[in-house]
Amino acid sequence: MARIKVTERNSEERSESRKEMLSEFIKAIAFKKQQITKVFQKGDEVEVASQVYGFIGSYYEATIVSSIGAYHYKIKYKNLLTDDESAPLEEMVTSAAIRPVPPHRDETMSENGFRLYDMVDVFANDGWWFGFISGKIGEEYYVYFPTTADNIAYPRDVLRFHQEWSNGKWIFLPRR
Repeated sequence: MARIKVTERNSEERSESRKEMLSEFIKAIAFKKQQITKVFQKGDEVEVASQVYGFIGSYYEATIVSSIGAYHYKIKYKNLLTDDESAPLEEMVTSAAIRPVPPHRDETMSENGFRLYDMVDVFANDGWWFGFISGKIGEEYYVYFPTTADNIAYPRDVLRFHQEWSNGKWIFLPRR
């Protein structure tokens, strides 16, 4: 009986250590500025990183309206609206906050579902939020968001594997 308890404690410690490591990794990615490696044109579909505390680690779909100088763009959000909700929100953002829309990954990767600790983006609250799979109950996946410390259940259809824009190309982060 004592051996079982020690094994369970060791397993829990490894799990907590892994969660801490992934949390620090995700925070480092979420808080870094995008590299300016692409010049966008009017009409390009992009994702815009939020720089607002509590929203860091989230990206919002938008379209380039125009370029403003060398390092700024006017964008129109796809899902965010003006305060009176009468029109899509438009604003000026820096080049470092913009990345292209990630390509769709091979859906066969997720046919069997996501696995524990897979890094994912979740479409919620009008944007894509970066976290990792912390569990599964029934058909719902729990995703932990290190930048907000939330652990929330979602159906598979609002999840995508996380990809990083780096040096002008998309990097698919391997399963952990």
